[in-house]
Amino acid sequence: MPTLAGFGSLRTIKKEKIGPKIVRKLVAGERGMIVWWSVKKGAHAAAHRHKHEQIFWILKGRMKFRLGTKTKLCKAGDIAVIPGGVEHEAWWPEDCEVIDVFAPPREDFLAGGPPAYMRD
Repeated sequence: MPTLAGFGSLRTIKKEKIGPKIVRKLVAGERGMIVWWSVKKGAHAAAHRHKHEQIFWILKGRMKFRLGTKTKLCKAGDIAVIPGGVEHEAWWPEDCEVIDVFAPPREDFLAGGPPAYMRD
């Protein structure tokens, strides 16, 4: 997966199909990573946790998100900060586009392929 120093363009980054309902593009620098997700209705990211801090931003559509013990139906414009080590889970009741920012970069994402919690 691409790492970058300097300028780039989202349109030149190749899409990676994660499953039948999930596609992503990502780019990483030395200390952070941004991931653009295109998710179809009915997708699910099972409960998981990781050491990385994560920030999401909903660009369009809706995503039901559980952060620890709290659950919220998030819509376009909503954001959240997920501290490292906190369990979380997501469901998509409709098509959605989401931006994630991770610090530090996720080694498993850089290696490519679907994370275990997104394998349907």
